[in-house]
Amino acid sequence: MLDVRELSLPGVLEIRAPRHGDARGFFQETWNKELWAASGIPLDFVQDNHSYSAAKGVLRGLHYQLPPAAQDKLVRATRGSIFDVAVDIRRGSPTFGRWLGLVLSAELGNQILVPRGFAHGFVTLEEHSEVQYKVTAPYRPDLERAIQFDDPSLGIAWPVADGQVQLSGKDREAPSFADAASSGIDWA
Repeated sequence: MLDVRELSLPGVLEIRAPRHGDARGFFQETWNKELWAASGIPLDFVQDNHSYSAAKGVLRGLHYQLPPAAQDKLVRATRGSIFDVAVDIRRGSPTFGRWLGLVLSAELGNQILVPRGFAHGFVTLEEHSEVQYKVTAPYRPDLERAIQFDDPSLGIAWPVADGQVQLSGKDREAPSFADAASSGIDWA
């Protein structure tokens, strides 16, 4: 049976699937379309992604795709740990511009479901962290967007010092939340 917990932003869920372990290790079913639909999560995933980060402090995000390629994401750490962040970018939502963070780790085996209409990012908390995630729409570079990870108007409390953060050039150049919101975030 899935353990599904709604987090502080509507639609963002922490999910824990049972682990069955013995002296050899464990087995965990991390996705089962039928079981998840019966638990109120009827999604069709179309792409799996896997990222590896060698260092602690690698920050990826905040990313999203515009409709019609907006993505629901099911994210988990399969090695090490991350601080995962979702930001509500649905204009007109009562929680527009609010964020939440959740530690995901291979040890905990927890996952986060980040629905479309949210920007997503994470920072590695350990060296050699790996993240795997499923998405409900394929990657579309023409519809991909980003928001500045350290935008003061969002006030995200990333658990790493600014000097320890490693970013891609694209993420370093991401627009502010206000600029992104004025140039095409429309989820109505």
